[in-house]
Amino acid sequence: MINNMTSIIRSTQGGCWGSDRLRLRLYGGVFDLAVMPLIDRVESLQGVIRKVKRIEAMGQTGRSNYVDVTKFPKAGTSKLSTDEMPEAPTAPSTYNEKMLANYVPVYVMLPLGVISNDNVFEDQPKMEKQLKELRAAGVDGVMVDVWWGIVESKGPKQYDWSAYRSLFALVQECGLKLQAIMSFHRCGGNVGDEVTIPLPQWVLDIGETDPDIFYTNRKGNRNKEYLTIGVDNQPLFHGRTAVQLYSDNMKSFRQHMSDFIEAGLIIDIEVGLGPAGELRYPSYTGTQGWVFPGIGEFQCYDKYLEAEFKEAATGAGHPEWGLPDNAGEYNDTPGSTEFFGLNGTYMTEKGKFFLTWYSNKLLNHGDEILDEANRAFLGCKLKLAAKVAGIHWWYKSPSHAAELTSGYYNLKDRDGYRPIARMLSRHYAIFNFTCLEMRDSEQRADAKCGPQELVQQVLSGGWREEVEVAGENALSRYDSNGYNQMLLNARPNGISREGLPKQIMYGVTYLRLSDELLKDKNFKIFKTFVKKMHTDQDYCADLGMYNHQIGPLERSKPKLVMEDLLEATKPMEPFPWGEETDMKVDDFDGVLANLIRKLFSLFK
Repeated sequence: MINNMTSIIRSTQGGCWGSDRLRLRLYGGVFDLAVMPLIDRVESLQGVIRKVKRIEAMGQTGRSNYVDVTKFPKAGTSKLSTDEMPEAPTAPSTYNEKMLANYVPVYVMLPLGVISNDNVFEDQPKMEKQLKELRAAGVDGVMVDVWWGIVESKGPKQYDWSAYRSLFALVQECGLKLQAIMSFHRCGGNVGDEVTIPLPQWVLDIGETDPDIFYTNRKGNRNKEYLTIGVDNQPLFHGRTAVQLYSDNMKSFRQHMSDFIEAGLIIDIEVGLGPAGELRYPSYTGTQGWVFPGIGEFQCYDKYLEAEFKEAATGAGHPEWGLPDNAGEYNDTPGSTEFFGLNGTYMTEKGKFFLTWYSNKLLNHGDEILDEANRAFLGCKLKLAAKVAGIHWWYKSPSHAAELTSGYYNLKDRDGYRPIARMLSRHYAIFNFTCLEMRDSEQRADAKCGPQELVQQVLSGGWREEVEVAGENALSRYDSNGYNQMLLNARPNGISREGLPKQIMYGVTYLRLSDELLKDKNFKIFKTFVKKMHTDQDYCADLGMYNHQIGPLERSKPKLVMEDLLEATKPMEPFPWGEETDMKVDDFDGVLANLIRKLFSLFK
């Protein structure tokens, strides 16, 4: 029998609660835990917890946050009735302007195959239902891949945007914003790829007679995921270069989607710049046998890139230098190779020359295509964006091997990401980064992963170059730990109650919409995550209210000389990062279980 009062204190984070605490006084007169069967004890506590959540909601309306639950009617034997509990009134859509400055919009990536290979928007009723659920959850918008292999599948310049127009109209009808990815890569072969969408068949046919249009490893294996950088300016595609293929596609998109752009539906265009839409080489791909945490392989052995390297080496006075032949294979470790091992080739003059050339080719590729994107969407009220991969494995090893094979020349004494940010700043483009959800403690120790340090380095570099920084999770997560890590990275020093914080992400995209996400428990915690990204404010449709107003896209600034880009390789300490977010998502079931265990311990 509980004769004394037991207080359960539940902390609340942010919003109009601040540091207040909600106190529930449970008296022995409400229920007698000591004499209840175990199952009844659990059910009674669950009833109390359900009331806690409702009372928290009342707090949002300004009511007292001190509640005596003995005043609620009892139902049955020693059980609190949830049916008789009055529902909390719905809070009005009013905003705390200072808190709204901390608002980070949340977008959700749509399924990869929402438009079928046959260019059909299938199962529209299901998608409509899911989009309405997202909107009701406070989600700001969605992101969708616009596949080159679908819209230009019938032949050169034969574009068919009809299915995507139907999808965009539905997104608009559901009151969501849209981020469109110009996906010039193949879907299939990467982690999470559930469907296969190849490049246009007429492009693949050209590859049958000239396989060097594809990225190639040292053994000569071709990767048909994305056209090699080596053909960016080669007129091999019915008289057009690869860059012209991408440019014409984007111009056609603007022409056929102008009504959606003018209506403010499409707020940014993420320009695909490589495999998985990321600015990188396809150094790790499952279709060629790679498995985590292999170091991957350099992808520059097609005849076009080989010729470019030979020309560059000759121009530097070293015609004898060739491409690396000692960098191992996909699933090697750094120490097992001569190139990445202790005092390896990467530290020599020859190795540094190659890595500089390899990474600069990637920078130039991104810069050139973004310049075409800027021309295509010039004057539109939207932003451009580019995505960079979160290669977190081997980050804590001296050679950063997996990053180097991907094209990110990043070492302890050389920043491989800030030059990318500086290049993006020329085009007023958003820097979109991945692996926001990952923590070091969740990774394999032998792979020397450092996702947290990597995110801190990359985001800090972006902010120092004064570009907008956005991000997404690399793998689907439904737990509070993953969400809280994303919240921490979105506002690494917490919310500012005086207005705009010094460091804040421009937006976060959750990967991805699925039946699994919409399951009751998963969607419940996801909705809390959205609310916390919004700093406990209601969904805000007016982008200007949280400093995201979008003006007409301006012409890109003058091209940066390579010396300016290389100046950004100077390493700098990342900005300070908190230990945990101040807007936490609680795993409610976990909290309940811990509460029950603690209370039961009182009766042993």
